[in-house]
Amino acid sequence: MRRRFDIRIRTGTHTMKPIMKPSKQRGVAAVELALILPVMLILVFGITELGRALYQYNGLVKATRGAVRYLSQYDLANEDVTKVRNNTIKLAVFGAPLTCTDTKQLECTYPTTPLVTGLTEAQVRVYDYLNNTDHQGVLTGQGTVDLVTVRIGAPGTVFTFSPLISYVLPSDITFSPIQTTMASRYF
Repeated sequence: MRRRFDIRIRTGTHTMKPIMKPSKQRGVAAVELALILPVMLILVFGITELGRALYQYNGLVKATRGAVRYLSQYDLANEDVTKVRNNTIKLAVFGAPLTCTDTKQLECTYPTTPLVTGLTEAQVRVYDYLNNTDHQGVLTGQGTVDLVTVRIGAPGTVFTFSPLISYVLPSDITFSPIQTTMASRYF
């Protein structure tokens, strides 16, 4: 003889009987999970991809800051400008040099793997007071100063983030140009 469970809920003076028997509820949770799981997975992977995009953007910002800090230390009028500019670009793309053979850090070897996946030397531009008249003798409240700028994503060479999972973010994300400008601090 099969035993039947009769669940009654008491509310005030009335007793309520459940609408469906527990045996008819079997498998409902699995169906609900099957309906919700794809949506939840897309949300989780979408958040992950946006996090990766922000991480890469932050890496690009840090690359421009480090490179412009390096560039601002040199008196470009008295240095080998081509070497300084090339080292600035390599510093933005590859990070700190592996080795330098001179004390001025102009003869350096760099890693071959970029700091941010997809970043190339062609995407980095260097603007200084010798190649850009807008950066010469800029007026400040204390006199004038020469500026230096490192930019990633110059016109025609934008940086594009490609998601790993294409169905979450169906298209690439193109970052607007990222640049950092500093006063040149040569002594």
